[in-house]
Amino acid sequence: MNNPLLVDFTTPFETAPFDQITPTHFLPAIQAAIVEAKDDIAKIKAENQPTFQNTIEALDVAGKRLGVVAGIFFNLNSAETTDEIQALAREISPLLTEHGNDILLDQILFQRVAQVFEQKDQLNLSAEQATLLEKTYKSFVRNGAKLSADKTDQLRKIDQELAQVSLQFGENVLAETNKYVHYVTDEADLEGLPEGIKEAAAQIAEEKGEPGKWAFTLDYPSYIPAMTYAKNRALRETLFLASGTKCAKGDELDNQDNIKKILKLRHDRAVLLGYKSHADFVLEERMAKSPDQVMTFLDELLAKAKPKALAEMKELTAFAKDLDGIEVLKKWDFAYYSELLKKEKYALDDELLRPYFQLEKVIDGVFQTAEKLFGITFTPSAAIPVYHKDVTAYEVKDRDGKYLSVFYADFFPRPGKRNGAWMTSYKGQSMSAAVDNRPHVSIVCNFTKPSKSKPSLLTFNEVTTLFHEFGHALHGMMAKGTYESLSGTSVFWDFVELPSQIFENWCYEKECLDLFAKHYETGEKIPEDLIEKIKKASNFQQGYQTLRQLSFGLLDMAYHSQNPKEIQSIFDFELEVMKPIELMPRVPGTLMSTSFSHIFQGGYSSGYYSYKWAEVLDADAFELFQEKGIFDQDTAASFVKNILSAGGSEHPAILYKRFRGREPKQDALLKRAGLISE
Repeated sequence: MNNPLLVDFTTPFETAPFDQITPTHFLPAIQAAIVEAKDDIAKIKAENQPTFQNTIEALDVAGKRLGVVAGIFFNLNSAETTDEIQALAREISPLLTEHGNDILLDQILFQRVAQVFEQKDQLNLSAEQATLLEKTYKSFVRNGAKLSADKTDQLRKIDQELAQVSLQFGENVLAETNKYVHYVTDEADLEGLPEGIKEAAAQIAEEKGEPGKWAFTLDYPSYIPAMTYAKNRALRETLFLASGTKCAKGDELDNQDNIKKILKLRHDRAVLLGYKSHADFVLEERMAKSPDQVMTFLDELLAKAKPKALAEMKELTAFAKDLDGIEVLKKWDFAYYSELLKKEKYALDDELLRPYFQLEKVIDGVFQTAEKLFGITFTPSAAIPVYHKDVTAYEVKDRDGKYLSVFYADFFPRPGKRNGAWMTSYKGQSMSAAVDNRPHVSIVCNFTKPSKSKPSLLTFNEVTTLFHEFGHALHGMMAKGTYESLSGTSVFWDFVELPSQIFENWCYEKECLDLFAKHYETGEKIPEDLIEKIKKASNFQQGYQTLRQLSFGLLDMAYHSQNPKEIQSIFDFELEVMKPIELMPRVPGTLMSTSFSHIFQGGYSSGYYSYKWAEVLDADAFELFQEKGIFDQDTAASFVKNILSAGGSEHPAILYKRFRGREPKQDALLKRAGLISE
């Protein structure tokens, strides 16, 4: 039987042949691609004198097929998984880990890399070539190339275990999310919920074989509206406890032991490589450089945000007491009373805005914004295979009408998809023999689904999420580098959020909203007074929201900047770290850590701070657009040249300064969040 993953793709733009792939294809394809990759490495080692071209550049393209096949597989494991795919992941992950170690611990190969690295000053390399050389050399050193044989064996064992435990963590979170459903049988218990949300809950119940009831799950489009609008305090408490105890119930899906294992393995690995902690290891290759610098950054923001957060909490507590006699505000009360307070202060709520944010129109608005800024266009293509009927594929062209990228959009929740929103890539961008190999990128979200009577109408938060992920996608689609490992989003982790977070800013601008924010029934443009209210409400409870983000960053750093053997209880540790930051009573039995996938399954360990770090950059960078005009062509062209197209070709501090003309300043962020006066 022919394996579609082991032949050149004949699909349009050589996209993944999803219509031909079955799960049974993946393991043999991975195994064959590993053999192919090993042949590539053997050819590099067989060359005579090592040079930049026959060693460093050759390594960058070695194992190309393996990268593509593994990318398709793990993207499906996140967006359209099954029990079969999860079982395969447990089999495939160790193979890839072992293969990666075989390369990075190969002493003959490392000696070739080191030899080229030692000659770097005599090689007359471009900035991009110099970056590739340094990154390649460091990848070997930081993954054990200088270790003795007995220590490399330890490293291999650690990496194998880490791959498995991280997978298990994610599988548990997905399983716990999927298994929970809460049914409501009395419509009176749904008081406060908008009709659209009630209709969606009835639809979920019907799909689950319980017609006549209303069902709520832990998927965001179900959970968040219930917590925001349900007047029934008991319902909010029930749902909050289900979410807050996710993977922390002491059963087979409990992640507490997995966290301890992950932390120990990461720490042992860092120490083996000569670092004090996992955070020291990670931050060596970040803009922030060290745990001390991250902590200083977080603490400085904390000092500015906490007084405002305390004042906001005092205001909300008084509001809830006056309105409903609530003596002690609990965590399941926060979103509900915040929404009511926002409505009272700004005459604004999400249900007032939803009719203006029909998903199809918002997508069109995102595309129009990109076209006005960068000249790129998007055309849906039914010829490009997709992995689920909800996914749409687009051909993207540049301002000259030339093919630029393939873009996949996947917007609705389903059982095989993990929660949240993310951008990913199926094929990176690179240059080979003067041919520009264009990328295939995707954004995956979990938005409110259409109901029987209404199209998908987004909350304003969902609108900003779409713009955010699309900003990441632009970083991938506009890439123009030579080497795939430096192209697109292959940048320092605390720089990667700049393109995504800056793009959110356009959502608050009338000039942008007028492009797409039209009432789904009447076609009426969003009224100017509503836009003004959105702007005024934009820093509503920003003290609290800043504190919340900082708390995640501080928890991440606490886990990863010390020896985890001191951590006896995940409950006690999280409580201790969060205590100085929490503004409401801790709910017994709840844990955030056990579903903190960003740091225990994703790539954000010792990196959650980067969201706030990049906010400093995005606020500072957008200030330039505000000064010149939000669709100013010169500013947009500079942003493409120095940020979006440049990828990781040079240090991000150099690229940012080239765009902005100076170092970034915190002032724009602090003003935007209302933490300092204008």
